[in-house]
Amino acid sequence: MKPRLPFVAGILAFIAFPLSAEVYRQVDAQGNVTYTDEPTEGTDAEVVDVKPVTTVTLPKPEVVREPERLREQVEQEGATYESVTFVAPDDEEAFYSGSGDVEFQVTSSPSLRDNHKYEVTLDGQPVGQSQSDTVMVRNIYRGTHEAGVSIVDSDGVTIKSGETITFTVHRPSVLN
Repeated sequence: MKPRLPFVAGILAFIAFPLSAEVYRQVDAQGNVTYTDEPTEGTDAEVVDVKPVTTVTLPKPEVVREPERLREQVEQEGATYESVTFVAPDDEEAFYSGSGDVEFQVTSSPSLRDNHKYEVTLDGQPVGQSQSDTVMVRNIYRGTHEAGVSIVDSDGVTIKSGETITFTVHRPSVLN
């Protein structure tokens, strides 16, 4: 067997050798600024100090997925609720709200557990949570919106989702 020391030493030297390239900033006669790794003759090229780039390595999706036991627990808790629905406003309802405030009244069967909350979404975005049967959302823009209601646990994991409703808010405008 031949000695591997020179080979290993060469690999280590190559890895340890810092790989760096200089970046030059140069301005031509017309005032155009260019950046390059090789300065052009006849220009006043100055070396630019380039800071290291911050990189973020995200975990693989299979690592992030919730464990099977947690998924089973959520499914089991969700099965304890028969339904979660809006009491008010009604689906397809149109109403006047000068301030844009809308009070959502929700209910579930059976009643909400102590460590669970109702979560209301407006146009796909969460806008409020409550352990009572009322969620107040302030300053909703005029127009037609879609609202959804879910039951979430103390970690914010959705246990049960209900049907979405559509409603229209009428508000005054400076134009009319």
